Amino acid sequence: MARHIRPTLLLFALFVCHPGLISAQATASSAQPESASIITLGQSIVPLYGPWKFHIGDSPMDPKTGKALWAEPDFDDSKWEGVDLTPVAGQIDPWTGDARWVKGWQARGHQGYWGWAWYRLRITVAAQPGEGMAIDGPADSSDCWQLFANGRWLGSFGKFDRHGAVQRIYAPRPLMFPLPLAEDAGGGGVSETLAFRVWMGPGSLEDPASGGLNYAPLLVTQTAIQAQSRLDWQQALLVRADEGAYTAFFSLLAILAASLFLFDRSDPVYLWVAATLFISPVGYLGTTLCATTDWLDSRSMDVLVDLLSDPLQAGGWTIVWWYWFHARRPVWTPKVVAWLTGMYALSLTAQTLLANYGVVLPHGLGNWLAGASAWSSNLTRLAFVLVLALVVSAGIRKQGKEGWLALPVVVNMAVELMVPTAFGVRVLWRWHGMNLLIWDLTDPLFVLVLGILMLRRLLHSLERQRQMALDVKQAQEVQQVILPEQRIHHPGFVVESEYRPAREVGGDFFQIIPNQTDNSLLIVAGDVTGKGLKAGMLVALLVGAIRSTVDWTREPVAILKALNQRLIGRGDAQATGLALRIDRDGSVALANAGHLPPYLNGEPLAMEGALPLGIIAAAEPSVMNFKLQANDKLVLVSDGIAEATDAAGNLFGFERVRELLRASGSAAEVAHAAQIFGQEDDISVITVARSVATEPALA
Repeated sequence: MARHIRPTLLLFALFVCHPGLISAQATASSAQPESASIITLGQSIVPLYGPWKFHIGDSPMDPKTGKALWAEPDFDDSKWEGVDLTPVAGQIDPWTGDARWVKGWQARGHQGYWGWAWYRLRITVAAQPGEGMAIDGPADSSDCWQLFANGRWLGSFGKFDRHGAVQRIYAPRPLMFPLPLAEDAGGGGVSETLAFRVWMGPGSLEDPASGGLNYAPLLVTQTAIQAQSRLDWQQALLVRADEGAYTAFFSLLAILAASLFLFDRSDPVYLWVAATLFISPVGYLGTTLCATTDWLDSRSMDVLVDLLSDPLQAGGWTIVWWYWFHARRPVWTPKVVAWLTGMYALSLTAQTLLANYGVVLPHGLGNWLAGASAWSSNLTRLAFVLVLALVVSAGIRKQGKEGWLALPVVVNMAVELMVPTAFGVRVLWRWHGMNLLIWDLTDPLFVLVLGILMLRRLLHSLERQRQMALDVKQAQEVQQVILPEQRIHHPGFVVESEYRPAREVGGDFFQIIPNQTDNSLLIVAGDVTGKGLKAGMLVALLVGAIRSTVDWTREPVAILKALNQRLIGRGDAQATGLALRIDRDGSVALANAGHLPPYLNGEPLAMEGALPLGIIAAAEPSVMNFKLQANDKLVLVSDGIAEATDAAGNLFGFERVRELLRASGSAAEVAHAAQIFGQEDDISVITVARSVATEPALA
């Protein structure tokens, strides 16, 4: 089973100090069989170095009892080979630096063997009367085992069915098993035969020192059980302390990346970075759960990492740099990345299941399929690196410095992909007694450079937003310039207007154009689709069109048709529009294209409906003619008045508009009432009051 652990200096120090806690002694006795050790428990803890008796294969079953014969105390193991689990000076665990580690059966003459094997040890224990004790399981082994004492099953590491077949394998963890002893009637001590039935899967063959027990179990007295168990768990958690730190750090970095999206919602790269960073802790969480709980076994953990964590990280980071550099070519890159991600997940999962758990397959077939899956995953990794190199090289050509700054992060990903032992890459170094994995060197560099790149990108984004805000401010100023004065006195008429955009730049527009020749008054008003800067640009377009059109006509129908032609063919550029001309004698010619009808003395004019501007080229506006009498009041409003909504979701509505207008509310009063009610859209109000009767203009 592959180990997903990172060593720490504190753990190494504890391992160095641990032998000082072992104070009991083991002495040989000539009165006992040659293979037995006499143990006198006067203090607390004794490592069971052996010599152990070892044999590959599985035990036959007693036809009467159904128990394993090799676990029985009277079984003759004199012809088995001896195995001493005493640590060798200068020999340490290559992953954790633990000096108690010894090599497994592959390094003891059984290279390439996987399957079942047994360890047996006869001990004689001279214990204090009534004193309890326990067996502290090996700190590490390949891959799972069952423990027997005098043929009695004491416990197991891993899960087995009632026939003894392996069901689940877990990462190494502290395990303590109570050891009941018979009464010492003769005063010479109690004899116990300990037997470990060990299983190693084919996936562990890649480690040449694997196979069986890599640490001697400990015999612990009752007074030391609690302290020893606490020490075991402290060591186990210290091994994974940096995994917790990495999980927390990558999660925080993911949250930070996601929060940056709030500053620039137009850039999806922050969400891709956040999603990919959130995937990183999956492997750490999986190994921690597998090593500390029964919630997740090694198979589930390996499949979780192989099917989700590693492939999604590889694909995710490739897409991150695709978006980061605003790459457009080659256009097939996202599809290739998706395909490689799927292939990588399938090949890794197949490799894990076949290599580590393919026990039902014949050795030859299982090994061949495992090798084919391994080659497939290696080729997929290489393809990922090539695609990544293609994306980064394009980024360097396109953005220069930005591409070179990203290079360390990309190299880190390439190292992570190419690090498997299938490529012979060295992953572990020792420095001043401390183990350093390649990830301990590359991950901090990755985090540092990625943080700098995201900060730099955010600063550029903020600069763009500042420039956009300046553009919006200038557009707002331009829009204020093209609006007419709020109050206009024209012979026989008083015109008031009020405009309150929902954003900095609004989508409502109107123009009030007096004709000094015949004293007529032309008013054109409308509301473009949408809001913001885009709507403001359409407003500027339409206002310019109005000004150019009135140079050759003042007919309302002709003006609306001209505006309609300006919007045709501009995508979703649409607007409602209304144009009316008031002659000196009060005669009104009104044309409407989807806009709200005007209110005359508080009542809406009954007009036929018509299509808005910009939908079809041959659209015809609805037309109405009437006459303003002395003291009549005509009011034009946008739909932002009636569509104002309060906190409870109630609309301002047309009835409130009518009530305001019946009360002879000014344009400012109407706009203010709708705004404080709950403005949702641009608000514009134009009132035209005829003050005195006038004579018709001379021809």
